[in-house]
Amino acid sequence: MQALAQELGVSRVTLFRRVGSREALLGQALWMLTQCTLDTAAAKWEAERPDGELHTPGTGQHINAMVSQSKGLRRLLDDEPALAIRVLTDPRGQVQTGTVAFVEELLRRDIGEFGLVTLVEPDALAYALVRLGESFLYADVLAGRKPDVETVNRLQRALVEGTLP
Repeated sequence: MQALAQELGVSRVTLFRRVGSREALLGQALWMLTQCTLDTAAAKWEAERPDGELHTPGTGQHINAMVSQSKGLRRLLDDEPALAIRVLTDPRGQVQTGTVAFVEELLRRDIGEFGLVTLVEPDALAYALVRLGESFLYADVLAGRKPDVETVNRLQRALVEGTLP
């Protein structure tokens, strides 16, 4: 924070007054990066999505790939695992709540366009899909297991497509 304050030409007090804390600043920065990731993943899927294919699973696969390949995120998870997980998965934070809202919007789009019938409300399914992604993408930090993109992709797809009429 000291180096950032110096680079910005403000005192540490001013910086803390503006951003609240290091964790709050990190949360804001990660949310901005997450928004870019979500938008990019959706655009990539829409550019290649075959006619009649749902929006949610394909976009989700792109999100999972981008998260798993992010060198900056991997470095943060390796260097400060407790802080990273706290900021990324805090149910009151911007990253998880924003990601859940994004996925819920995709589900509602699939419901409207393709008649997707979900076994649970879209908000609950979106939350489950995001938490499942976190569990597999951050498995090394959360559970001492290897992150597994292929498995999370299959499980998320099954949760969404397994509910088609």
